[in-house]
Amino acid sequence: MVFEGLAEKLQNTLNKLKGKGKISEKDLTEAMREVKLALLEADVNFKVVKDFINKVKERAIGADVLESLTPGQQVIKIVNEELTALMGSTNSKIIFASKPPTIIMLVGLQGAGKTTTSGKLAGLMKKQGKRPLLIAGDIYRPAAIKQLEVVGGQVEVPVFTMGDKQNPVDIAKAGIEHGFRHGNDVIIIDTAGRLHIDDNLMGELQGIKATVKPHEILLVVDAMTGQDAVNVAEHFNEKLGIDGVILTKLDGDTRGGAALSVRAVTNKPIKFAAMGEKLTDLEPFHPDRMASRILGMGDVLSLIEKAQENFDAKKAKELESKIRTQQFTFDDFLDQLQQVKSMGPLNQLLEMIPGAGKQLKNIDVDEKELVHIQAIIQSMTKAERKDPSVINGSRRKRIAAGSGTTVQQVNRLLKQFDQTRKMMKQFADMEKTMKKGGKMKLPFFGK
Repeated sequence: MVFEGLAEKLQNTLNKLKGKGKISEKDLTEAMREVKLALLEADVNFKVVKDFINKVKERAIGADVLESLTPGQQVIKIVNEELTALMGSTNSKIIFASKPPTIIMLVGLQGAGKTTTSGKLAGLMKKQGKRPLLIAGDIYRPAAIKQLEVVGGQVEVPVFTMGDKQNPVDIAKAGIEHGFRHGNDVIIIDTAGRLHIDDNLMGELQGIKATVKPHEILLVVDAMTGQDAVNVAEHFNEKLGIDGVILTKLDGDTRGGAALSVRAVTNKPIKFAAMGEKLTDLEPFHPDRMASRILGMGDVLSLIEKAQENFDAKKAKELESKIRTQQFTFDDFLDQLQQVKSMGPLNQLLEMIPGAGKQLKNIDVDEKELVHIQAIIQSMTKAERKDPSVINGSRRKRIAAGSGTTVQQVNRLLKQFDQTRKMMKQFADMEKTMKKGGKMKLPFFGK
């Protein structure tokens, strides 16, 4: 879970204030001490923590908070606003060239995930209606070129390569000429990395920059390296002059120090965050939404955007009609399941629902259970999916054997599906009654 440790400590500290009718300076000082410790434990840069605490205290110590009717909520509001400001206030987008192509150069240390991120970014650009081209500029790491060709193939984006015997500066220059001739409006250059920053690496990157004059230089950093990620960002910015940062492996970083420090230390925005291993798992970074998630307020806007990306409006209308007429089948159920799965890991989706992260903290969201459900449904015949009432004892045994599950699991799914279908019908009837102005009967959740 993103920021799990930090989020829990901050929420616990601020919740103590929320319950108080009045807050004294002593209460505030104690709370800020706990917030400071939580941030330092989350590997946030010491100077960043110091400045953050001073800003919050300066704003919170005023009479507006101490004499407010809801002082705890006022403090939470201030912490939320300052956290947002710390990460950059607003979402910072790619600035596209007025005259295409827009040239984006990805830089960073070896192991940060540059090559995969190049593919993810190209896929995102394609989704936005662009015609991207990937340039294989890493000639040193074994199989780097092949890896880029594989990810390029997966997102259906062409890859320009000249092998590993040419100079990276010449490759970048030739790749851009190729993109210009073929009408590519976004060109992404995957450059070489090293295990540490050295003069050879910087000299090569400076040579590419001077030759192709990229519109955006984006630094790819591994969020899980914590404070080291901030040091790397500082060095690259000093030597190369970066335009923004892409944080990778943010879903695996329970501390969050890099996300909270990079912007403050470099004064360069975090433009994207990689929240998983799939090539679709790259999201624009929204500081306000991330701050909201850290404080347990959810991220409804991102959840809605994910749903809009993955759910088919026509199918949704057809589904609504089926629910009203109680014609909802296992095929529809499977379709919905696959759409939900395409939105990303369930625990990440739950984090976006206000309050859900805390309420469901100890509930283990077993992704394997979804795989079992899918296997059970796919082991049914068309007739069984359409009308589950025909599934007798022998059919249940066959479905269990075919799906690699037990008869008990098949029985449980059939029962849950029947209850879900009834509940959906009841809510559809309630909505119908309310629209007609009639009295609403509560659904009976008995036998």
